[in-house]
Amino acid sequence: MTLIKKPDSVKNALLALLLPAGIALMALAWFVHGLLLDRMAREFVESRLKDEVAFLEHQIRESNGQLDSLQTGDYFQDVFHHAFAIHSQSQNLVSPESWTPLLMPLIESEQEGTIQVSGIVRDDAPSEILAYRASILVNGIPVVIIVSENLEALKSSQAELHLWTAILSILLILLLVGVIWLGISYSMRPVLSIQAALKRLQGGEISRIHVQGPEEFRPLVQQLNQLLDSLDQRLERSRNALANLSHSVKTPISAVRQILEDTSRPLDNDLRHQMATRLDDIDQQLESEMRRSRFAGPQVGKSASPVKQARDLLWMLGRLYPEKSFELSTSLTEEARWPIEEHDLNEILGNLLDNAGKWSTQCVELTLEQDHNLARIVVTDDGPGVPEEALSNLGQRGLRLDEQTPGHGLGLSIVQDIVDRYGGQKSYSAAPNNGLRVVIEIGI
Repeated sequence: MTLIKKPDSVKNALLALLLPAGIALMALAWFVHGLLLDRMAREFVESRLKDEVAFLEHQIRESNGQLDSLQTGDYFQDVFHHAFAIHSQSQNLVSPESWTPLLMPLIESEQEGTIQVSGIVRDDAPSEILAYRASILVNGIPVVIIVSENLEALKSSQAELHLWTAILSILLILLLVGVIWLGISYSMRPVLSIQAALKRLQGGEISRIHVQGPEEFRPLVQQLNQLLDSLDQRLERSRNALANLSHSVKTPISAVRQILEDTSRPLDNDLRHQMATRLDDIDQQLESEMRRSRFAGPQVGKSASPVKQARDLLWMLGRLYPEKSFELSTSLTEEARWPIEEHDLNEILGNLLDNAGKWSTQCVELTLEQDHNLARIVVTDDGPGVPEEALSNLGQRGLRLDEQTPGHGLGLSIVQDIVDRYGGQKSYSAAPNNGLRVVIEIGI
């Protein structure tokens, strides 16, 4: 059972994460502020108490230990705002007098330095004080000086300051909530734009998504548009295939039907040959369109292992043409992958290698290369080659330069269709050993 329900939107998820984090940081800052404020206040009071003890010591030494000549009383209390006590063998001075019960025990104590006294229960005195005690000798006479501060009043001021800090922190949290909300709303505007574009796309108002969003959303928009392009291309291919089949198959079927329906003519060998030729044309056309319908084209998440597929094809063609040698030259590793659908890559390699195997004399070489964002396939044979003026005609549907060689002339045409769908390029040239060299380049 899930204890915490997951937010149903990105905005709620961000608020659920950022808002508690902001509140926790503000609470931590407020807590640390209290600790630092208490420490700084104590250090400041201790420093002032030490300075005032030093001042009184100077006054006592200037008066040669005569306490009556000191300017104390209301003057000292008004200027320094602290209570003090001075004790010598002959005299005690305490100001204000109401602090006498608090300071006399400190005079009798032998502890030096800073002394904190708390838990005092008196109506005319604070409940907690901080004092500084120093013992000096003036003309051989011991003198004790104590200066004290009312910590109750100091802590009350600290609490008031800390309270205002808490109020300010709450206001900052509210401001932070507003800033987070505005920031999230502004950041989510591209998502809302994409959502609106998808609704318009679903309603048929637009055919592609054109949203100028931040860099993080551009790959998403590009992939969606690529998916739409792929769907349109598939629909167009299906329509073209049906049109081609309707156009190409209609005439041979009519001819075969006329022959079969004409009972006045005997079915001799010539007519049988004509029927076989017509049926062969239908079979070629069906094979061509069926193979084209299986081409996937660029698809997200689809990739192929060129080295592994090339080795498998070379092994199979080596068995098909045992008198010829098929070689692979590549710097790619077995783990290398290209963003090409496996069946499409098999069609490219299979058609090129099969065509080279038919025409080669002894050897066919396949080279696989990758240069940055470019995949390159090179197939070279040592056959008779192709005249330079005929190179531009290679790849045309149904074209066969030599009628004596088995085949329907579909292989290079199919390769051309696949390369075009991937936005690649194909070129033909004469090989160094007078054969044919085919180069396929596809961006990856």
